[in-house]
Amino acid sequence: MATQKTFVGPKLRQLRKARGQTQAQMAETLGLSATYINLLENNQRSLSVQVLMRLAEGYGVDWRELVEDDAPTHLADLRNALQDPIFGDTRADLQELRGALDHCPTLVQNLLSLHRSYRTLSERMLAVDEQNGEGMVATSPETTVHDLFRSNRNYFDGIERAAEDFRASAPAATDEIYAFLKAHLRDELSVTVETVSVRDLPDTLRFFEEKTRRLLLSEGLDHLNRLFQLCHMIGLIGFGEDFDAIIREGGIDDPRGHARARVELANYFAAAVLMPYEAFRAEAMECRYDLDYLAARFGVSFEQVCHRVTTLQRDGSQGVPLFFMRIDKAGNVTKRFNATSFNLAEHGGACPRLDIHMCFRTPGRILPQLVEMPDGSRYFTINRTVDRPALGYRTQDQRLAVTIGCAVEHADAILYASHMPVKDEAVVTPIGINCRLCPRAHCAQRAQQPIHLDLPMDERRRGTTRFES
Repeated sequence: MATQKTFVGPKLRQLRKARGQTQAQMAETLGLSATYINLLENNQRSLSVQVLMRLAEGYGVDWRELVEDDAPTHLADLRNALQDPIFGDTRADLQELRGALDHCPTLVQNLLSLHRSYRTLSERMLAVDEQNGEGMVATSPETTVHDLFRSNRNYFDGIERAAEDFRASAPAATDEIYAFLKAHLRDELSVTVETVSVRDLPDTLRFFEEKTRRLLLSEGLDHLNRLFQLCHMIGLIGFGEDFDAIIREGGIDDPRGHARARVELANYFAAAVLMPYEAFRAEAMECRYDLDYLAARFGVSFEQVCHRVTTLQRDGSQGVPLFFMRIDKAGNVTKRFNATSFNLAEHGGACPRLDIHMCFRTPGRILPQLVEMPDGSRYFTINRTVDRPALGYRTQDQRLAVTIGCAVEHADAILYASHMPVKDEAVVTPIGINCRLCPRAHCAQRAQQPIHLDLPMDERRRGTTRFES
């Protein structure tokens, strides 16, 4: 097997400039020639282990930060940003984008930060009447968490390793895990677990009484979700400091964002315990992402499996890069995770042409769909409803719908694409992010005027939508 070469040009240049050194001065510090430093900074030479150790010793930096390859994520984010209609029809090609990342990484990060601020402000301004002008530029906790997961490629190695170590001490059989988790909470964390009636725990599925160290689970939770909640609390109580370190590194200082991030990282830990990385990835690849099979194999719910398959991004042991989105019956996006370049809606509803909306007509059945974004990129998606716990008469039929998807290049690895002619133009559905941000004309499903352009209006003509004629 060929050894993978490591290129760190932009990071080396940033390190040198941060220390106020010339290439000659850095060369003297590392015992190299200035010419060699120049070649390293321009990615014309790969970084050897010896030079990596000299950098770590000479500059007091963590060598892992230098060799971590975050270029694919940054490249996808940059492509997404430049597809915004505000930039017009001119599109930079892939070579230009990579050149910008290699030679102007700080400029790229500033551009992405500016674009995120613009998008957030644009969406907030749409709701100014409803919000009475309050909180227009505030970032929601959900957006904060999405950005944290996105910047880590939807994968947290430290949490994965902690979950693997924890699971190694647990019984192998899935039907024995519940008793083990309760015993661990009792013996190691001094927490007793009690199942209480819906009447005694109204509108709540789980509650932890810190003073009495009692973990109350609603009898409205099924067995699969009780397992998940026990793992969640073990993560939150036993590994909270690890979560806090990740959140600090992500630059989250807002209390609400911090709390939301801890919850999602605890969910991540729970999924990693119930679906150990290597075993789960091997099964996923073997069964070609048969989601119902994976749910049965690991004793988890369909939605939990959909979450988990998006996290298979370990270096050297990756799965198919997937995105995940969940909506309610009104079409509002309630959750999103992304390990692809697909641009998910941040606020409001998703594109009405996505078959995720059709799922509510055929509950429990998987609907495959091939979609195309305005920039021409294509994705294969899987859509299905998921059920929420019913706690009484007023909480019946609380279905949500989820979609996971991948770039069409990976569709062959997905079982549900077996009978989908992915190269047939007739089966491709043109979509956008949502109506407010979609530049497509003549869309019969358009529900709102786009914020970035004026659709043609001619009183002599009636088009397919009242927003244009």
